[in-house]
Amino acid sequence: MPAHAAHLISTDDLARRLGAPALRVFDCTTYLKPRPEGGYAVETGLANYRTGHIPGAAYLDLHNDFSVQGTPLRFTLPPLADLVQRFAAAGIGHGTQVVLYSHASPVWATRFWWMLRAVGFDDAAVLDGGLDKWKAENRPLETEVRQHPAATLQLRARPEVFVAKDAMKGAIGRADTLTLNALSHEQHKGTGGVAYGRAGRIAGSSCVPAASLMGPDKALKPIAELRAEFEGVGATPGKRTLVYCGGGIAATLDAFVLTAVLGHTDVAVYDNSMQEWSNDPSLPMEQG
Repeated sequence: MPAHAAHLISTDDLARRLGAPALRVFDCTTYLKPRPEGGYAVETGLANYRTGHIPGAAYLDLHNDFSVQGTPLRFTLPPLADLVQRFAAAGIGHGTQVVLYSHASPVWATRFWWMLRAVGFDDAAVLDGGLDKWKAENRPLETEVRQHPAATLQLRARPEVFVAKDAMKGAIGRADTLTLNALSHEQHKGTGGVAYGRAGRIAGSSCVPAASLMGPDKALKPIAELRAEFEGVGATPGKRTLVYCGGGIAATLDAFVLTAVLGHTDVAVYDNSMQEWSNDPSLPMEQG
């Protein structure tokens, strides 16, 4: 486990820090349920939070509170000036240390970590192994619904950590930029899994599935294995890397590992990802 990473916290370390005055822990879980007709239905993780969460943790609702509403594209990033106010209202602010976790997959925690990066808040860590590892170790849970007191947070915008379809299109064929798919190899090839429109991948892109970065306990694999995964597709520290997935969620795990664990400095996430790209017939795709 890359335990030295400043933005990755172990269950042992979090257990020792519980109750610290400046600590703000958040359950970030959302569930995606495959639909028979294709795509996913979004299910809040609030019910699961109420059945048992890490003591002192509040809940962050990505779908309803931290995404643009009234659009067919799910989980779209709100304007950063709006987003920073939402984070402050949730209790994230200057002088707080934030720990983010989720259940079943870390991608929901890393989505919030990446959004905090976009507004310029850097005192956040992702719990390695999430709720799954915490529960497997028989650590304490509580059912009380928590709300952290509102905080003050100044916007120090990093809009460059998210990109739109024009940037993705402009990157095709560029030797200095790697476009990276965080979906499964089957989805990348267009041979299986959930399709968000046309099956396949953004033309010219490589693939490091977010799911391949974790071990059975949901914790990240050893740092040497993570580095090998990305170097195997040409993701090197000096190359700009644009990561996408279905809706800008799984991509944030690839982006988190590249940035927070491996030290890459030029990584961005395509916010609307394949739910937008694959439904625009003017945008080039590949299969196979």
